[in-house]
Amino acid sequence: MHVQWYATVFRGNLFAEAVAEWAGPASLEYGATRYTVQRSQDDGYKVLQQVWFDSKDDWYRYWEGPEMREFRARYSGKYQIPITYVWHDEYAAGGELPETVTPADLNPEPQPTPPYAGA
Repeated sequence: MHVQWYATVFRGNLFAEAVAEWAGPASLEYGATRYTVQRSQDDGYKVLQQVWFDSKDDWYRYWEGPEMREFRARYSGKYQIPITYVWHDEYAAGGELPETVTPADLNPEPQPTPPYAGA
C-alpha cells in the first residue's frame, strides 16, 4: 500500500516523525512484512508511507484497527483530508534493503562540549 499523507502548514516535521514512530511500526503488528516512511525533499509537507501486506484483509485490519484510528484522531488537524491510499502489486525489486533510519539520524542533535576539566 502507498499512503499519501500531506501535512498541514508548519506541521511537516512533527507529522513525518509521528508517521515514522507510530503508524509505520504499528503495521508490523498486523502482518506487514515491511514499511517505509519517506518525506519529499521538494515539498516538506508530502509524506509517503509504504506498507507491504500479503492481503488486503490484513491492510484493512491495520487501517481500521485501534492504533490507526487513534493515530488519525490524535493527529487530526496535522494532515489534510482526504488521505489517499492505493494498493500496488510488486512486480520487481532489487538492490539491498536500506538500514533503518530514524528522523533523529537525519538531523542529529549536536553533542554538548564537555567542560574543561583542567589539570
